[in-house]
Amino acid sequence: MSKQILIFLFFLILSGIFWLILTLNESYEQEIKVVYTIRGIPKNVVLTSNEIDTFRVTVRDKGWMIFQYLYKEKRSVIINYKSFDRGNGSGIVSTSEVRRLLSQQLESSTLISSVKPDRLEFFYNNGERKRVPVRWAGHVNPEQLYFISHVQYMPDSVDVYTSREKLDSIKVVYTEPLNYTGFRDTLLIDCKLSHQKDVKVVPEHIRIGFYTDVLTEESMEGVPIKAINMPEGKVLRTFPPKVKIHFITGVSQFRTLRPEDFTVIADYNEIIKNPSDKCNIYLKTVPHGISRATLATKQVDYLIEEE
Repeated sequence: MSKQILIFLFFLILSGIFWLILTLNESYEQEIKVVYTIRGIPKNVVLTSNEIDTFRVTVRDKGWMIFQYLYKEKRSVIINYKSFDRGNGSGIVSTSEVRRLLSQQLESSTLISSVKPDRLEFFYNNGERKRVPVRWAGHVNPEQLYFISHVQYMPDSVDVYTSREKLDSIKVVYTEPLNYTGFRDTLLIDCKLSHQKDVKVVPEHIRIGFYTDVLTEESMEGVPIKAINMPEGKVLRTFPPKVKIHFITGVSQFRTLRPEDFTVIADYNEIIKNPSDKCNIYLKTVPHGISRATLATKQVDYLIEEE
């Protein structure tokens, strides 16, 4: 019985080898990746496009050659900067040149069906740069009853390299769109920055921390009323001199708030223009992180005195 099993396995393996030889001898079409590198860049030149990237090449050849392209040593193309520099902040490697460079790295039996990108364009400048702040983009929403109290960027600004005209127009660099919802603890994200192909950003990846806090409805008493547009020699006295404010904020932030962080005003010009027994008061400024802030009362008694 064991001898019969061995004979069976021998012929099974032998037939598998014949099948593999016949299969690999057939022609196939397959997409492979060929890395290209731009070399010979002068020291005073900064590439604003990728110095190293990849061609996606669709080739046709025998199966055993396709196998080598996929699983053996990877092919690469060296692009000489000086040969393709146009002298205006960019360089172009035409479609025919791209195919010629790729053909030199492939076997003579291999046919190139298509190349993506079919031509290569690179950009550079002579070291002009600008430091700009980073901001996040997308949708980042914590759980209900939580809110984002603070966002920390690490780093908070990056260096941008591009043409002088574009540098003047770039004021901020955004992240690639983020999509995070339903979290309640601090959220740390490593993300890539979004930019145009002829713009180089250093560094290209940053870390962002979204710090959350629990929403609470609170009030602050004793916020002083300040008079504005008062002429010299006159004093506005309000009754009461201080008011109460209702608002929504985070629990941790509420512990640090003081009445002086809010600004409530009464406008002398409005009082003179529309005389009445009471004057209007307005909530002018509130600290960052405060929402739905309202005054407990919007009118108070007043008295204008001569100094």
